[in-house]
Parts: sequence; C-alpha cells; structure tokens
Amino acid sequence: MKVDILSSGSSGNCVSITTAERTILIDAGVARTKIEKRLLESGIRPDRIAAIFVTHAHNDHIKGLPLANKFRIPVWATEGEWQRISGVDEELRKVAETRWSKYETIELGGVRVYPFETHHDAREPVGYAIEDDVGNRCCVVFDTGKWTEEMLEMMEGSHYVLIEANHEPDMVELCSRPESVKARILSDIGHLSNEQTAAVLKRLIQGRGERIYLTHLSGENNTPQLAEMTVKMALRQRGFEAGKHYHLEVV
Repeated sequence: MKVDILSSGSSGNCVSITTAERTILIDAGVARTKIEKRLLESGIRPDRIAAIFVTHAHNDHIKGLPLANKFRIPVWATEGEWQRISGVDEELRKVAETRWSKYETIELGGVRVYPFETHHDAREPVGYAIEDDVGNRCCVVFDTGKWTEEMLEMMEGSHYVLIEANHEPDMVELCSRPESVKARILSDIGHLSNEQTAAVLKRLIQGRGERIYLTHLSGENNTPQLAEMTVKMALRQRGFEAGKHYHLEVV
C-alpha cells in the first residue's frame, strides 16, 4: 500500500492510496490541474484512478472534482453530501449507502472501502477505511469535531492513519476570528484539536510500525511542532517512541 498526500489543509485536501494495482483518491479539494500535476509527480497516471471518495462537500474537499469528468472516474459520496455537489456527470455519481444504520462496503476488485460516520457541519460526512486482499489497511479521518467508539472501531487495525490535528484550543480562543467561527471550530461538529487527536491515537496505535499522518492543520491556530509534540507525548505514555514503534509525519 502506498499513500501520497497531494494536498492538506484549509486550502484543499486530496490523498491518493494505491494498493492491489489500483489507485483511489480521498477527496479532491484543490484545482483539477494541481491534482493532475501532483499525481504525475507521484508516479500516478490520472487516467488510472479507479474512484474518488468524498468525505464531505465543503469546497476544500471537492474543488477538483472536474477531474472525474475529464478522466471518467466514478465518484462516491453519501446521499446527504450529493445534495451539495454539482458538476459531476450523472453516470459517474455513486452513492455510499447504508443498511441497518451501517454503511455498506464498497468493492473495487481487490480493494474494499468502508465508509463510516464522522461529525462535522455537513449533511452526511464520512471517513473511510481502505483494505486490500493481503490485509493492508488505511483509515482517513479529515474533518470531525469529535471521535466516537464507533469511529475507533472502524479505524482499528490500520497500518496507515491519516487524521486531522486541526488546532490548539487556546490559540483558537485568542485568534482574531469572529466568535461564531471560534465556537464552530471548537464544537462537536467542528474540528479535532491536537489533544483529541492524541487521545484517538493513544487508543489506536499498537506500536507495530504504524504510519501516522497528521493532516488539516490550521495555519492560524496550530503549528506542526505543537501537533507533533502533543501526539508524541500521548504515545510515550503507552511506551511508544517515534521511529521505533511508529512513524509520524506532520503534513
């Protein structure tokens, strides 16, 4: 399994995951031309993308969806998020459906994609777990204001963990943004703080060489150093050291 983070942050989010000779994208939040360029720089042909999976329909996650029409790539999103997405040709629109309150597994020939509920100010946001036939597993959690046991269950067993570490609460309180925006960021339908992300990883990581990518950092209300330090301190309490028991990259 190969993970390439093509873009991360409030300016746009897009990740490619290659496994079993297939490449999928999670979100397409930067301009189509930028996605094409960054795919080629990563050694991936845009016309070989098997599918695009959308976490939610905010612009920094869907801006580049015209890529789908150009290369005839199926796009998967929940019914709720399709209500906010336009410009994707009808025959390319695929719905991540639920049965008995659980999302159905999406099979892509050697790759299984498991959508799961997240908590953000969108209509029906999701994260994704991706697994191949040899047992490699990757989970992607971008925008969510809280984590739950149900989310953690879907993330368990992942060799690759892509998760947002958006902000430091004290920095949010002191920033110049309107109070309504601050409240949104800090709410249960906003974004994960460094401490919340560290708590997830403290539960999730087993010290088996997992690769952690901290994504979607706020340029105003966080720093890479602070996010990294918070996570490392939490995992040290489990007896895990970076570079020995796990690998950590702040994107």
